[in-house]
Amino acid sequence: MARNQTPRDRADPVAGQTVRHGTGVRSTRAFPTEAYPHHLDPFVLFERFYIDPDKGFPMHTHKGFEIVSYMIEGGMEHEDSLGVEHTAYEDEAMRITTGREISHSEFPADERACNGLQLWVNLPREKKDVEPDYVDASADELPTATDDGATVTTVVGEGSPIALHTEMEYLDVRVSDTWTWSVPDGWTGFLYGVDGEGTVGGRAFGAGDVLPVTDARDVTAAADDGTFRFVAVAGRPHDEPIQQRGPFVL
Repeated sequence: MARNQTPRDRADPVAGQTVRHGTGVRSTRAFPTEAYPHHLDPFVLFERFYIDPDKGFPMHTHKGFEIVSYMIEGGMEHEDSLGVEHTAYEDEAMRITTGREISHSEFPADERACNGLQLWVNLPREKKDVEPDYVDASADELPTATDDGATVTTVVGEGSPIALHTEMEYLDVRVSDTWTWSVPDGWTGFLYGVDGEGTVGGRAFGAGDVLPVTDARDVTAAADDGTFRFVAVAGRPHDEPIQQRGPFVL
């Protein structure tokens, strides 16, 4: 099956794969990987990155998609060709619309290591050449609600200042008991483990694990001991081929 095709839904979580970038930055990638060699339309890739104090991404160019970076620990300095300079810290988010082309750099702040989550979302064909754009959100600006045994922060979705050209939701979920996620009809999504351990759909799930969801259904997560943290991401597919060429999505 080609990478840009949507595979059938999986019942079992898949372990993320360690990726070494040319700059020395390490990531745990959810997809595409050897174990799950597919994009998940409209999503191009998702990974957790770990940047040591002496590493980072020097100025480089992207086009054809959107990037959502969400910090887990430490801070990351962003600078881009639009003239933006911003540092995002724990539980803060940045969104870049690369459009026809943007250059940016990413380095750890305060001479300390940092780690976070990065999602690449494909732009539909008719929007590949839109003007590049940038927006960020502090932790206080991201809506957070507690109910049904979980605390849920909306990174992208209703109430968040972070919006994309693709209809989608991105939730940071901290479960102390159980929580059920409903994937909208016709959408594609995934869950990715951040911290702690629990079960998803009755199967063991921990940090670095991913469960792709390619059909509309309810997925129930339960914590073991303590707090089980993961992200739940879903979006409306564009039903267009995803042609990734390194930092470009054509």
